[in-house]
Amino acid sequence: MTGEATDDRTVLSGTSVSAAIGDLGWRYVLGSLRASLRLGSMWQVAEVATELIRACGEGADECLQLDLRRGRLELILSPPDPAGLTARELTHARLIATAAAEMGLPLLPDADGRRSVQALEIGIDALVIADIRPFWKAVLGYADEPGGGGPQDPIVDPLAQGPAIWFQQMTGPRPQRNRLHLDVSVPHEEAPDRIRAAIAAGGVLLSADRAPSFWVLADVEGNEACVTTWQGRD
Repeated sequence: MTGEATDDRTVLSGTSVSAAIGDLGWRYVLGSLRASLRLGSMWQVAEVATELIRACGEGADECLQLDLRRGRLELILSPPDPAGLTARELTHARLIATAAAEMGLPLLPDADGRRSVQALEIGIDALVIADIRPFWKAVLGYADEPGGGGPQDPIVDPLAQGPAIWFQQMTGPRPQRNRLHLDVSVPHEEAPDRIRAAIAAGGVLLSADRAPSFWVLADVEGNEACVTTWQGRD
């Protein structure tokens, strides 16, 4: 697999993770593995989901999340340890991909042509993060990020349904500028097309200084969004 893993608990680099799972239909997005299946009725979606949970084996409850919708099943493999993905999660990914292929249902990053798998975060700029973080945690019913809990740490939906929220330190007031933006994490090969589409739709590329880690874009009124990938973060 990779020369860097000494045992199943060794945290792997993004480069090695992406290389290990790319041919299996999974994509490495925001510290997790994501894939989708195009299916039919809810009954079929539920039946396939059951088989893939079984294929994942022991540990599925700790790392596997499923989103069941009519016509589509989305899968997310996240590490129980917030430090990062390990060989254990890659083993689960292979088992699931093999089981899906045996059912004639190969995993895909884009199962139905509407969009690829992705993850969404919200960034909030703040002068004093510790002063506003409790408000957002309370009003959204959110919780501390696993392994976090400090006065400047991100907050997350405890049911893993809503986007994570992180806070960016401001150095001074910025009147008349948007202080809340979206981070859209996509598979690395998807980023160029997503950026071109945003620009074609009237957007502006503000910065590519940190690409391919992230690109900063804005709509015609200056509201910002970042397209991000795992690359450049190891």
